Amino acid sequence: MGRNANTGIARHTAQADGEARRLEEFLEATRAGAIAALLVQARHRRADMLAEPERVLADLRVLHARRPADWYVVDQLSYAVTLALHCLDLPYATFCPGHPSYLPSEPGALFGVPYAWPQAVRPTAADLQTLRGEAQVNDLSFTALFARFIARHAPHRPVPRRAFALCSPHAVVLNYPRLNWLPPRPEGPAYVFSGHLTPTGALDPGPFWSSEVSRLRRAGRHLVLVALGTFLSARSDVLESVTRGILAERPDTSVILAAGDQAGALAGLAGPRVAVAATVPQQALLRQVDAMVHHGGNNSFTECVAAGIPALVLPFSSDQFSVAHDAERSGAGLCLDPHQLDPQRAGRAVSALLDIPRHGRLEDLRRSVGLRGPRRAARLLSALMS
Repeated sequence: MGRNANTGIARHTAQADGEARRLEEFLEATRAGAIAALLVQARHRRADMLAEPERVLADLRVLHARRPADWYVVDQLSYAVTLALHCLDLPYATFCPGHPSYLPSEPGALFGVPYAWPQAVRPTAADLQTLRGEAQVNDLSFTALFARFIARHAPHRPVPRRAFALCSPHAVVLNYPRLNWLPPRPEGPAYVFSGHLTPTGALDPGPFWSSEVSRLRRAGRHLVLVALGTFLSARSDVLESVTRGILAERPDTSVILAAGDQAGALAGLAGPRVAVAATVPQQALLRQVDAMVHHGGNNSFTECVAAGIPALVLPFSSDQFSVAHDAERSGAGLCLDPHQLDPQRAGRAVSALLDIPRHGRLEDLRRSVGLRGPRRAARLLSALMS
């Protein structure tokens, strides 16, 4: 419904020149640290967050006239779609694919500013004030943009107090565990915590990866998956540091490295204890490994919890700092600052995860969300729609 696209490896996705340039600017900012990356994202939002709202409104109006639906389910980050559904007064449910704090409620909460930070990443007061200033500008300008659009296209509809908090008044599905320290959410809708979106039952990684897992297990008693997601797999320096650190610190451990468009550049790491690929069947492989290194993405965090796999979290941007904080606090993993990472530090952290007995706080957390998942969330959402 908008200009941005991401179909697996961000740099390989066909998109407009402007979006490609912004992606490279963002990736470069991640090399300067957390605040630099978040500031670039805040400034990019002014161009990205409400693409073609008139077209989206017109398309949805035509779609609903041709094939009227009883309910719509919309990605919370697809703001143009949410705004169109609001203007058309159509019943919809919101699906929040990121951290629950992406729906700000408290006056001091701002989209783009982590609600909490992990121990390893603590910005200075001055840097945090700068970030909050940029996010406040976005909050005010975005809300004003919504108000003007509603006044022009649906003056009979209410104007949201804060645009970033606009969501279904009926039901919101959060792809996250229900953690008792999460910040308040907007009042009104019922909230469904899916816990995770991993399918139940056996997950087959396929013959190739089944064979690779067997090969790597013969070379090392432990197996670690390293994956930084569709965007941050471009950070080959971090991927290489982590892999070399694990190999040096743990001679009894093998590595599966999901390297995105850097798979060719990192092919030299492949060997008896390392498999390098552009993409991997992550959900299936999490049933076969002993630990994971990830970037703090929502899916990686929740999938690790569902599988009972401890993780080393290396947050770079977006809501990843909030996720990393929750991973630490819940006992689901450890966190390091990727901006200050070296092989030795990464290797020691992963080694500590491998030495943790397969029980304790992570297992308690896994059990608490184990009965949840996409099927339960769908049942609850269907009941709310009824």
